[in-house]
Amino acid sequence: MNKPLILIVNDDGISAPGIRFLIKTMRKIGEVVVVAPDSPQSAKSHSITITTPLRYKTIEETKDYREYSLNGTPVDCVKFALHRLLQNKPNIIVSGINHGSNASINIIYSGTMAAATEGAMGGIPSVGFSILDYNENADFSYSESYITDIVNKILADGLPKNTALNVNFPKSNGKAYNGIKVCRQADGYWREDFDERLDPRDGKPYYWLKGDFLLHDKAEDTDEFALKNYYASIVPVKFDFTDYNNISTIKSFEI
Repeated sequence: MNKPLILIVNDDGISAPGIRFLIKTMRKIGEVVVVAPDSPQSAKSHSITITTPLRYKTIEETKDYREYSLNGTPVDCVKFALHRLLQNKPNIIVSGINHGSNASINIIYSGTMAAATEGAMGGIPSVGFSILDYNENADFSYSESYITDIVNKILADGLPKNTALNVNFPKSNGKAYNGIKVCRQADGYWREDFDERLDPRDGKPYYWLKGDFLLHDKAEDTDEFALKNYYASIVPVKFDFTDYNNISTIKSFEI
């Protein structure tokens, strides 16, 4: 039987430990093509590059495995792979493993999940994986069997049209996860501010964005609740932003 064709992307960059772990895991399942940013592109959301030229670098080309870096965003990587580097449509797009949470409102900013959403927009079953650990030496080992099972199930059964999966893993505590929960996105937001500092060269101020994540949603059916209780969370997401429940309310604007 032919091996499934798996496209791997991320937003932390081609050298990030998360994508290296994901590559190793996916090579046990199928033929793998990697197209990832040549430098970190976190929080790029669904941005694309239109004002500077894109350039790619071939890192490796062998039987059943090809790896490329691109000087673009995660979504650039998906588009470039589909339209320039691949002769056949991949059976699945796998994004990650992201260092840090993409649960709750974080998905809006996530380049990892934007890549998965771009895949779903193209009719390709797509999934993004993240772990709640920003450490370069994050322990991915307990996620491997879950990632394998999820990818194999998607390859076997597909996903609903226009839907991608947002999968988050808790930070490892040295023990196996309690399982997987299929959830909704928790209602949370970032209370933000800017840290002002002075440039010692010219005395002028510069700024770093900072913030605290506030979770008001205490329900037990959310991704944040699952993660807090040491479960992996799966949230099915769509790229149709229409608020169908309130169309009738906004009808009052019609003339």
